[in-house]
Amino acid sequence: MPAWTVSGSDEYARRLPKAWGWRVVEYPQGKGATAEERKSREAVTLLDALDPREHVVALDERGKCHATTGVAQRLEHWQSLGKSLAFVIGGPDGLDERLRQRADEQWSLSALTFPHPLVRVLLVEQLYRAWSFNSGHPYHRE
Repeated sequence: MPAWTVSGSDEYARRLPKAWGWRVVEYPQGKGATAEERKSREAVTLLDALDPREHVVALDERGKCHATTGVAQRLEHWQSLGKSLAFVIGGPDGLDERLRQRADEQWSLSALTFPHPLVRVLLVEQLYRAWSFNSGHPYHRE
């Protein structure tokens, strides 16, 4: 990932509650001659890495879009589950159908298409914004 991705996501991650145990796990992009091959290989790697007990949220263009208040409500829901939460961001070719099926839900950050590295920054910023909204912290109004 480019340095700006790491520094941007780290900036918001350090603001998250320590009890969340936020961490980022990166896997190499799937290799293959076609997008389907790359997605398939990536899916094998990601599916193997997911714990069956985790609540999985796939970041996908076909997922549900939420306003800030909706993300804040989803965050309350996720926290009420008492499970570890895993966000899956696929590679530039998108997600294999097996990953979408494994996901407990799918979330679209926007109808716009974003560069893959930017999605990580947007994701952690939106989680921080939802947490600050739920906590009454003024960040969500900035």
